[in-house]
Amino acid sequence: MKNGKRIAVIGSGSWATAIVKIICNNAGTVSWFFRNQSDIEHMTKYGHNPRYLSSVQFDSEKLDLSSNLLEIIKNADIIILAVPSAFIHNTLKDVPPEMFRDKMIFSAIKGIVPEFNLIVGEYLNSFFDILLDHIGVITGPCHAEEVALEKLSYLTLACRDIEKADELCEYMRCRYIKCSSSDDIYGTELSAVLKNVVAVAGGICHGLGYGDNFLSVLVSNAIQEIDRFVAAVHPIDRDTKASAYLGDLLVTAYSQFSRNRMFGTMLGKGYSVRQAQLEMNMVAEGYYAVKCVVEINKKYEVHMPITNAVNNIIYNHKDARTEMADLAEQLS
Repeated sequence: MKNGKRIAVIGSGSWATAIVKIICNNAGTVSWFFRNQSDIEHMTKYGHNPRYLSSVQFDSEKLDLSSNLLEIIKNADIIILAVPSAFIHNTLKDVPPEMFRDKMIFSAIKGIVPEFNLIVGEYLNSFFDILLDHIGVITGPCHAEEVALEKLSYLTLACRDIEKADELCEYMRCRYIKCSSSDDIYGTELSAVLKNVVAVAGGICHGLGYGDNFLSVLVSNAIQEIDRFVAAVHPIDRDTKASAYLGDLLVTAYSQFSRNRMFGTMLGKGYSVRQAQLEMNMVAEGYYAVKCVVEINKKYEVHMPITNAVNNIIYNHKDARTEMADLAEQLS
């Protein structure tokens, strides 16, 4: 164990599984919250998550598995949230705010809490009175599937108190993970949200038959859209060409592992939103995020043609082919 910190991961999906795999390289034990007791029994017996990244084998002696969320939180020093944004409020709503006192909370969610149009850091600060210096963000570019394969990957951990980001970095660095820190909690989190929206747009274009040439133009315009939005919401000196911003956008827009791109591809091929969600059996964060971003942007009035196009297709039921053709005329 690096320095005796007790780490807990809340969530049992693919990204949570990948994070636990990473931290197990350095921590003595990792507390891991599963909602379903049957999944815990499977993990205990077979050493792998029965639902996600099942190829990853765990040393059961390094895991403290529990379906008791309050107990997991009580015994942790550092808590990593890795559940879909649509479920985070329901997951935490019964947790007394005082249970988070003096603990460090990192969000690996990359989404917006849809009930309140808040990024996760703002939600934690508003509903649980957690100090901003005790809230951090884990961003990519990093796909869970490549972590499972131990392919070299990069993470950026952001916190206003950068020493706390450095501390968790020590737990996450290993042979196949490089980790750097940042103090830009707003920019990294908002960028991680928006790149999912862009990936949905890229998938729609792919499903409609657009090629790599057009996708490159879409992504080039997307990083400008992201830069405009994060600058409006939280204006500080940042370089959105860094890997936490542009790198995360690229891997999500192009990768075969991107569930947001997959979701968009289905929409482009004519699936309804509901059909695509049922077919995937996974959460595409861009579906929830785009509506929230449009609502947030009513305050800032940033020019966001890509975001608006995706929102029009998903929520305003506009024809995907017509909407993307109109978007293409706005890009350069």
